[in-house]
Amino acid sequence: MNDKAVLTCALTGVLTDPQQHPVPVTPDEMARSAREAFDAGASIMHVHFRRQEPGLGHLPSWDPEVAAAVTDAIRAACPGVIINMTTGVIGADVSGPLACLARIRPEVAAANAGSLNYLKVRSKGAWAWPPMVFDNPVEKVEAMLVAMKAVGARPEFECFDVGIVRSVGLYVDVGLTEDPDYNFVMGVASGMPADPELLPLLVRYARPGSTWQVTAIGRQDVWPLHRRAAELGGHLRTGVEDTFYLPGGEKAAGNGALVEALARVAREAGREVASPDEARALMRR
Repeated sequence: MNDKAVLTCALTGVLTDPQQHPVPVTPDEMARSAREAFDAGASIMHVHFRRQEPGLGHLPSWDPEVAAAVTDAIRAACPGVIINMTTGVIGADVSGPLACLARIRPEVAAANAGSLNYLKVRSKGAWAWPPMVFDNPVEKVEAMLVAMKAVGARPEFECFDVGIVRSVGLYVDVGLTEDPDYNFVMGVASGMPADPELLPLLVRYARPGSTWQVTAIGRQDVWPLHRRAAELGGHLRTGVEDTFYLPGGEKAAGNGALVEALARVAREAGREVASPDEARALMRR
């Protein structure tokens, strides 16, 4: 088991409305929130980019200059921090993510490793949003991996169900990647549940010796899953992209409080929190 736990902060996410929730949008907001998370122990910042025009901060942006402004601000505020860039996009056009990868050259990039019917139902029995497919066919995954390799970004394979976990091993078999890093995304209503009892099985289906972490999406019920991940030797992630709630059920003021709680989970499981340089060493092993 890794003695050190690498903490990732998922700073803002893709669509959450900043007028309703404490999600940072502008470069200054992203930098301030990242610094709070950095001070609490996060060595990696998982970043999405938002439209910067007034009233449009709830929408994603693939403008490379927006990406550069955000990541430059984060790097200035958090010396030595590791940037983990999203590449998630609906449809076959991947020009936006590829342009942002080339512009900011992150050390890590999220590689969505398979497709998912992305669904959620509201309490009154209606769809929370129109049913959609988060499409990640192999040719799209390969295009992302080629672009990541060109800029030296380590792919972090986002796995929404067990079949996608197993698919990552097949990517290794055909030479698309090697030494995979898994991110088990748990808590999406149409994907894997945020169930601590499921986690040991997912680790079993990953390639032996691979690094892995959990993205736990939900309310305060996700914290037992974080604890199980820490106990099993995984790395840890939280942030307002994933939850707004602390272990006691109270709403977090922002990313700093969430990462503070995650660091406590790691230490209670007998793990110390990795520095950015220690995180780099773990990713290179």
